[in-house]
Amino acid sequence: MAEGSKLKSGRIWLAVVFALAILADFFLLGGIDLIEHPVQDALVRAHSSSGTPDPDVVVVDVDEPSLVGVQKDLGSGWPWPRSLYAQLLQGVLKQDPKAVVFDIYFVDPDTVRPDNDQYLIQVATGSDKVFFPSVRLEGADDSKAAPLRNFPPQLGFEAGPGADPNAQAAMLFPLPPLAMTGRVGVVNFLQDGDKVGRRYYTWYPAYGWRIPSLPTKVAQSLGYTLPDTDTFVLDWHGGPHAIKHIPFYELYTDLGKQHPTRPADEFKGKIVVIGSSAAGLGDSHPSPLAGNYPGVDSLATAIANIKDGDWMRRTPAWLGALVSLLLVGGLAWLFRRGQGPFKTGLALLAASIVLLIAGYLLLQSRWLMPVAQPLLFGWLFFVGMALAEYLRERRERQMAIGMFGRFLDPRVVAELVKTQKNLLDEGAKSREVTLMFSDIRGFTTLSESRTPEQVVEILNRYFTRQVEVVFRHGGTVDKFIGDCIMAFWGAPLADPDQAKHAVAAALEMAQVLLDFRKDLGADLAEVFDVGIGIHTGQAVVGFMGSENKLDYTAIGDAVNLASRIEGQTKGIARVLVSEATRERCGDAFDFVERGTYKVKGREQPVALYEPKEKA
Repeated sequence: MAEGSKLKSGRIWLAVVFALAILADFFLLGGIDLIEHPVQDALVRAHSSSGTPDPDVVVVDVDEPSLVGVQKDLGSGWPWPRSLYAQLLQGVLKQDPKAVVFDIYFVDPDTVRPDNDQYLIQVATGSDKVFFPSVRLEGADDSKAAPLRNFPPQLGFEAGPGADPNAQAAMLFPLPPLAMTGRVGVVNFLQDGDKVGRRYYTWYPAYGWRIPSLPTKVAQSLGYTLPDTDTFVLDWHGGPHAIKHIPFYELYTDLGKQHPTRPADEFKGKIVVIGSSAAGLGDSHPSPLAGNYPGVDSLATAIANIKDGDWMRRTPAWLGALVSLLLVGGLAWLFRRGQGPFKTGLALLAASIVLLIAGYLLLQSRWLMPVAQPLLFGWLFFVGMALAEYLRERRERQMAIGMFGRFLDPRVVAELVKTQKNLLDEGAKSREVTLMFSDIRGFTTLSESRTPEQVVEILNRYFTRQVEVVFRHGGTVDKFIGDCIMAFWGAPLADPDQAKHAVAAALEMAQVLLDFRKDLGADLAEVFDVGIGIHTGQAVVGFMGSENKLDYTAIGDAVNLASRIEGQTKGIARVLVSEATRERCGDAFDFVERGTYKVKGREQPVALYEPKEKA
């Protein structure tokens, strides 16, 4: 039917629209990060909780107890005298660490205690293992800064292809003698669109130039392989606070003892990151693990990732697009197969769980695959298809009610539509039915003695009463043929007692006739009569006609015989049934044999019976 082709076309167009949206999202727009990030963060938290941080990367932490201890015992508030850092650095370097990385800025000279600056500079420059942070001043006026080409080569600034040779970039460096060591790199917080830090700079881009990050400078010094991208996704291990932290003041006081209690080789071969997790110092940012994650831990994680080569890799865009297309394509196939929203929804739920598990398992191999975006496209497509399916079923239900409401009792129509779907798409099929023809006797006299309007009014009143009887007994009114009613039982709803119901309806119709004649004038009461013929047999039943005009009807030899039986009633009985109908009624009625008759289209005579209510 035309409705089916429209539905198929609509499904195809919806699938095409979603396919184009998927391709645009992954290859042009770069993904829906606001949807993807929260889901990936949840997977990352689950993944990180099962990991263990690299034991060779430790944090010496300026924590809250350290701030309190220095204030109480040394009488120094923040910022601390740089001699504290120099003394601690001197003690740590004696244990032969691989590197000592400061995440504390030593920018402005100490004009009150210049000897402290010299002390720190002397200790730090005396070793090639000490590194310091710098900052790219984002949002500052670069026109007032020095050209990048003029910076000392040991800082490692690189001009990429197409770099502006006159580019200027505002930078913040530590004290000049510390910066001139070249062991300096940027530690700018790298945040995504939702303000969460998930990545770290390998190289900070500026006008085509590449400025090395602090982890990059450490990695270059120690011979580690760098990521081949300007940024890399951090692979967190062990959840928040899992990296080994040593309180700064606790270590400082122990190193100053004549007989230290801490191990003498505690930092041997390790990378020591010195920074602060104290909330009051403000060096914390949102991360996938926590809303306030210490910046020093992010730096330590970045260094450990490069050291171990275990940073996260993002899967290529085509993989996310392929997963999304397969998900949408699978849903379209299930709907096309007629699985319906419920079964398809269960399949989508199962696919969603599988996809989430696959995303988590890929994290174990340090691959980040889009999960939320395929699920978003899949569920939106499912909702769209389910809505279209609902609207289609509702439209078909309304059409079916409109169609069958002409033939059946409204209560039967409601049950029919509820229990049987795609009624309008079913073709005509052969089935056993019990057919009835009820023709008015005396119609010619009626027509001659009344105006056409009066004739129509009488027929309408009569048909209304008789149709109510047919409906009451579960019959289907096929059509009105002039003054004749054609009805049948056994379709569209199956009825194992169809013959009994048809005969019961005929007997009641005969009684309704008698009551109706009382309303007619005396001149018509005696001549107005009916003949009812009933036969049970095989007939082709269903919607027949053109796309613009369909009728639910029955055709076949059984229909013809029921009509012929009605023609034999004149002068014999108001109701006559065939032997097939009588047999299917069993002992529900009494039957009076009315002989056999030769009917048109039949070689063998037909035995006819008049039904009576049980005595």
